[in-house]
Amino acid sequence: MFETITRDLLLERTDHTLELYEGSGSNWRLVKSASPGNLSSFEDVLFANNEMQDTPVVVALLPNFRENGCTVGFSYVDLTKRILGLAEFLDDSHFTNVESALVALGCKECLLPLESGKSSECRTLSDALTRCGVMVTERKKTEFKARDLVQDLGRLVKGSIEPVRDLVSGFEFAPAALGALLSYAELLADEGNYGNYSICRYNLGSYMRLDSAAMRALNVLESKTDANKNFSLFGLMNRTCTAGMGKRLLHMWLKQPLLDVSEINSRLDLVQAFVEDTELRQDLRQHLRRISDIERLMRNIQRTRAGLQHIVKLYQSSIRVPHIKSALEKYDGQFSSLIKERYLDPFELLTDDDHSNKFIALVETSVDLDQLENGEYMISPSYDDALATLKSEQESLERQIHNLHKQTAFDLDLPVDKALKLDKGTQFGHVFRITKKEEPKVRKKLSTQFIVLETRKDGVKFTNTKLKKLGDQYQKVLEEYKNCQKELVNRVVQTTATFSEVFEHLAGFLSELDVLLSFADLASSCPTPYTRPRITPPDVGDIVLEGSRHPCVEAQDWVNFIPNDCRLVRGKSWFQIITGPNMGGKSTFIRQLRGVSTFMQEMLETASILKGATENSLVIIDELGRGTSTYDGFGLAWAICEHIVEAIKAPTLFATHFHELTALAHENGNYELQKKQIVGVANYHVSAHIDSSSRKLTMLYKVEPGACDQSFGIHVAEFANFPESVVALAREKAAELEDFSPTSIISTDAGQEEGSKRKRGYDADDISRGAAKAHKFLKEFAELPLETMDLKQALQQVTKLKDDLQKDANNSEWLQQFF
Repeated sequence: MFETITRDLLLERTDHTLELYEGSGSNWRLVKSASPGNLSSFEDVLFANNEMQDTPVVVALLPNFRENGCTVGFSYVDLTKRILGLAEFLDDSHFTNVESALVALGCKECLLPLESGKSSECRTLSDALTRCGVMVTERKKTEFKARDLVQDLGRLVKGSIEPVRDLVSGFEFAPAALGALLSYAELLADEGNYGNYSICRYNLGSYMRLDSAAMRALNVLESKTDANKNFSLFGLMNRTCTAGMGKRLLHMWLKQPLLDVSEINSRLDLVQAFVEDTELRQDLRQHLRRISDIERLMRNIQRTRAGLQHIVKLYQSSIRVPHIKSALEKYDGQFSSLIKERYLDPFELLTDDDHSNKFIALVETSVDLDQLENGEYMISPSYDDALATLKSEQESLERQIHNLHKQTAFDLDLPVDKALKLDKGTQFGHVFRITKKEEPKVRKKLSTQFIVLETRKDGVKFTNTKLKKLGDQYQKVLEEYKNCQKELVNRVVQTTATFSEVFEHLAGFLSELDVLLSFADLASSCPTPYTRPRITPPDVGDIVLEGSRHPCVEAQDWVNFIPNDCRLVRGKSWFQIITGPNMGGKSTFIRQLRGVSTFMQEMLETASILKGATENSLVIIDELGRGTSTYDGFGLAWAICEHIVEAIKAPTLFATHFHELTALAHENGNYELQKKQIVGVANYHVSAHIDSSSRKLTMLYKVEPGACDQSFGIHVAEFANFPESVVALAREKAAELEDFSPTSIISTDAGQEEGSKRKRGYDADDISRGAAKAHKFLKEFAELPLETMDLKQALQQVTKLKDDLQKDANNSEWLQQFF
């Protein structure tokens, strides 16, 4: 139960700290504490029966607000991989840089200086942290100091102090943030950390920048609400088989997509090699399955929390590496030189007699591997002279005790083991035991020659001076043997810790192999196999996807996925407006949001796009402006489209219910304010089909060129047996308000409008009252979950809505005309 609660607080909710106290009465002391970013003291509980899927990262931010924006001092610590990072950058009012860094690092907790006054800038920063699901931990401003930092880092970081000093001196605010982190994580309090950390400059431009909205919208990582693992890219792609290491690397790769074309192609080459060679793939997987979590094992060993069990697991992983190496050596395909350079050469170096082979030899001479079958982890007696002497003494005493047991059975005329048993317990040590049934036979001898210790239901325990003496000697030798074992285990653990760099590199190569094999496995085992993309640098080429499918949607059991082409061509269809009926597949096509909760959230996310996007971004917007009135929403959507096309020039997929936006793509639109030509905008629509005889609407989920030219809402109302008069009115109003010809949409001359309103003989208040009731009726109808209802339920609901509208018509002559 404690394990369950701990996992829930630190891994699921991620907004609590956990403290463990021991004691009684009024005397309690804090034994250990943990937070979502610093799990180290609870790792043995959290991951006793589960793999560690993600590496938590703690970030410290020191914002410095100035007139031209905010300079952010940024530092982070990855306690699992023992990495410290520093960065400093200018950020905008929405903190888009901070957000993308938090997403890329998978940050779980953020240290901020305690602010006396809660300024609006601090609130905006706090909002950005909340969007990323990061727990905020406020620390005193005095903890954000860089004094003695270089000296402290000199103890923690491996290698020379000069590069560390040079790195730190290049920043103004980041060192103080790092100082707060060292203090908070108490890194200097644990000598196991000394000389084991590495430090680097974190570069915002190293990876594709993703914000929290994109991560959620693209279903990159798992969510608690996922019905099954295939709802997220991580769940779908995770076919890794090493114990935790592969999963953590996949997590990191998904948060940090590469930008370097040659590195992307190297990964793709390796995946292709594994896809094409099934035997190699299966061979490698079989060996990788036996690889333990080397990163976590080494961490425990460095923190002297390890026992022989950890050493043996490391040994069992090490002896698999030559098998992995020989499997890779068999490959002779077109990528053999890449495999040699990427894996075989490093493995050759890491497994020689100065590296892992030296460790293997250490374990084989020091650990009693024969005892592993009995679940015993012992140092081999032959490893140490003192241990060997103690072991032979122990065995000699065991023989003497065994002989005494036989002699006593003979003296008492009782069968050995059947009637006279030899017990070993914590209370009395070695004792003889007979059942109460046997006791009367030997009562006389017991009282004269032996000492009776205890009489219970399970029998009578007794001893004599010989057994007591031998038992005491045995206990003394056993204690000495255990102490000697413990000392030797510590020595072996300390020696193993010196191999940390070897195992760090091995873990990196093995987890990378694991993830790439996982990709190859997914690519080749899908019902419709995946295709290798051709990647070009960002400034050349177009984005062309042929027969593309949504990987998570097609993996659901009930889905028969319709593939689509997507061609974003510079100067022609770089900005695509996608229209079509609701539930027609627009959102799935652009891999976007399931729905925006509030208008404010929608505006914040859009503002983040407008501030953070560059011509190298891929902008995806779904149903913008839905949360406000039609006119405001359309105005915002138009202005945003125009800004992206003209100023940002980013390739864009823009799904919308404002069919009027399709006018952007028409070259001859008489939009008076438009002095310059808008180029590169193209219209697409998701198609639907109406069968004239059965009057059935079918979503085809196919994306086709051109704007959507039909208002399917009225068709749906007609099929639901709306009163004919209501359908007629709806068509009339739609004709008045929505003319899809682009010239009339963007015309600023009111005189050109077609179908001007006819005069009606009704009072304006009466029409207004009636129209409000009609609008309420249509809104309630639109919200009916028709797709989950059977026909009878649907008709009952619609009839009720119609009856309610008829009652409302009593107060409106204008409304009565429709009944």
